[in-house]
Amino acid sequence: MIARLIGILALIISLALLLTGCSSGKPTANEDAAGDSTEEAIVRTPSAPGATVFFISPVNGSTISSPAPIKFGISGMAVVPAGLFPDNSGHHHLLIDTELENFDQPIQSDAGHRHFGKGQTETTIELEPGLHTLQLVLGDGSHMPHNPPVMSEIITITVE
Repeated sequence: MIARLIGILALIISLALLLTGCSSGKPTANEDAAGDSTEEAIVRTPSAPGATVFFISPVNGSTISSPAPIKFGISGMAVVPAGLFPDNSGHHHLLIDTELENFDQPIQSDAGHRHFGKGQTETTIELEPGLHTLQLVLGDGSHMPHNPPVMSEIITITVE
């Protein structure tokens, strides 16, 4: 019985050594020369010089009721659905009570980061009563912020 266990253990060790020995020794796209993991370089889509996104409504400082109608504006670039990559284009993302923290990753999709990947330029959102901040960020076909980012000013609204 012990001989059989030793044989199985030897087989497991041999397989492990065989699998680790199959490496070419060259760093992969995610390793540097020392073998340490690195992040792949992300290339952000360029934005048009002077491009802007902005709120048509509501305006900064306004008091509104919920559901709140929101209208997005854009200048210097075109709105296209997600998945498309024409030059000087993208789609809106609405940030609610949050800020974009990482410009080198796709914009997340959650309650604070709303995607308008069908090319929408307006929406109606439910907001709890109280003070809220809103910001627009244009994303490319992969939901990545452009370089430089095309973002609105952060506006503050009060919901009754």
